[in-house]
Amino acid sequence: MPMRASSLATADLLEQLVPLIRDAGRVIMDIYATDFDVTQKGDASPVTQADQKAEAVILAGLAQVLPAVPVVAEEAVAAGQIPDVAERFFLVDPLDGTKEFISRNGEFTVNIALIENGVPVLGLVYAPAIGRLFGGVQGQGAWLEDAQGRRAITTRAVPAEGLTVVASRSHGDETALDAFLAGRKVASRTNAGSSLKLCLVAAGEADVYPRLGRTMEWDIAAGDAVLRAAGGTVTVVADGAVLRYGKPGFDNPHFAASGQ
Repeated sequence: MPMRASSLATADLLEQLVPLIRDAGRVIMDIYATDFDVTQKGDASPVTQADQKAEAVILAGLAQVLPAVPVVAEEAVAAGQIPDVAERFFLVDPLDGTKEFISRNGEFTVNIALIENGVPVLGLVYAPAIGRLFGGVQGQGAWLEDAQGRRAITTRAVPAEGLTVVASRSHGDETALDAFLAGRKVASRTNAGSSLKLCLVAAGEADVYPRLGRTMEWDIAAGDAVLRAAGGTVTVVADGAVLRYGKPGFDNPHFAASGQ
């Protein structure tokens, strides 16, 4: 039975979306196993059949669960299908890390987030190739589900030896990153693909993810929801304000995702 659009983000809603995001992951992995084609969108970014088919699965599922809530989804937006959004809407990236998908390194994710009044209050991030599913609900905590089962995750305090910094594998700007980290004690720097970087901070496997380049809201909303539920924050580099959603054009400023 569909939930009422007026209902709040809950662990129950999150559980209803788990089979949906896993279904989208299976569609992606079926295509991953083939000699798939790659085309380019209008902004010259790559797109595959996996992006499109996974999005279709998610859109159909969300229409069953919360039909009155609009969905802003990456491939639909690229096709000019942009719904009017108000205080509550979904952000969907069916395949974040398309470059990782194409290079077959496994670091790509499926992302579903619920936004309420500019805040990501519920999120799921699924990395089907490596078997990691992250979930979180505002005020109710975050978890990681993998081959060892499901367990709660939280951000960590920065260790005495310094920050573990995670940066983009495909969109790195080393000069900007060096400037951002100047004066900070850094223990290690590593690269990862897609929204996994936010989830690594949420799980206490890293301390900060600075993104000093262009992103769209659907790229990070689900990971941001997981991170906030785990005790972290995503702030705008320019002024330190907490990042908000539903911005004109759905573009993000440069930001930093941080743990405790």
